[in-house]
Amino acid sequence: MNVDEILLDAEERMEKAVEKLKSDLTGIRTGRANPGMVDSLKVDAYGSPTPLKQLASVSAPEPQQLVIRPFDPSVIKDIEKAVIASDLGLAPQSDGKVVRLNIPALSGDVRKKMVSRCKDLTEETRVSVRNVRRDANKAIDQLEKDKELSEDESKTYKDDVQELTKKYEGQAGDLATAKEAEVMEQ
Repeated sequence: MNVDEILLDAEERMEKAVEKLKSDLTGIRTGRANPGMVDSLKVDAYGSPTPLKQLASVSAPEPQQLVIRPFDPSVIKDIEKAVIASDLGLAPQSDGKVVRLNIPALSGDVRKKMVSRCKDLTEETRVSVRNVRRDANKAIDQLEKDKELSEDESKTYKDDVQELTKKYEGQAGDLATAKEAEVMEQ
């Protein structure tokens, strides 16, 4: 591997870590209904766990309600079971055609737990980004050891890796701050 490949690989992996954080934060409940809240839901339908997105369309017609409209009405009971079994804490209401989820207002304690969850997810992302940095630095050290890079070049490339690390840690922090503000908003 040459240095450009190492830097490109590091950047791609850091980008993926931040994208994962973005999708994880979408699933965190705020005071408003958000179709992203049920994105990670798996439904036991047709004999295997299937993502809810593949079985139904999800919309938020009102700020405090989600509507799940299955493509096949025969899976409504399965969707209800999946919602009850999930950690969303929501009670599904079905009329045979759609499943409605009423989103209760968040109490102060629940909001604090959600903010804490945001912080935990963000820290996981930062650790992941730092692990990528460590791997890239090891690869650069190996190139220097193999006499493919001089000591000065090695330091320059490590500085580039550190810049990437700062950039993606900053993005993770910004995402978390925005989500925390959204959760604490009343």
